[in-house]
Amino acid sequence: MIEQLLFLRSFRNSSAFTLLEVMIAIAILAITLATLYGSQAKSLSYATEARFDFVAPALAAAKLAELESKTRPLVSDKGDFGEDFPGFIWQIEIDTATFAGVEALAGLQESLQQIDVTVQWADSPYNYSLRYYGYWDE
Repeated sequence: MIEQLLFLRSFRNSSAFTLLEVMIAIAILAITLATLYGSQAKSLSYATEARFDFVAPALAAAKLAELESKTRPLVSDKGDFGEDFPGFIWQIEIDTATFAGVEALAGLQESLQQIDVTVQWADSPYNYSLRYYGYWDE
């Protein structure tokens, strides 16, 4: 009997972890991993948005430069940027500029064109639009 009590006493004084300590450690680890995962996902989202915010204005300006240099006809059109920028699509809308209610600019309406260039990243909510007013000789 005394030997059994000594055995139980020595078993209690061992350096093993209790179930409660293990459960608390797992809970802390789970909270930490969930926070790190959320941070990583947000970082990836910011990097994707930054790439679009950097590339889309340059692509829209390139399409507008094609119109200004007359390498592309002045008509409404849409397409993609090919293998150089996969997933990016563009749309050009040409219309005669209107200045309703501004009498001083009424004489400019006939030759002034309004050009809307839109660049989108396919399958994403990202969208960039550029509006330009200019004169073009037909």
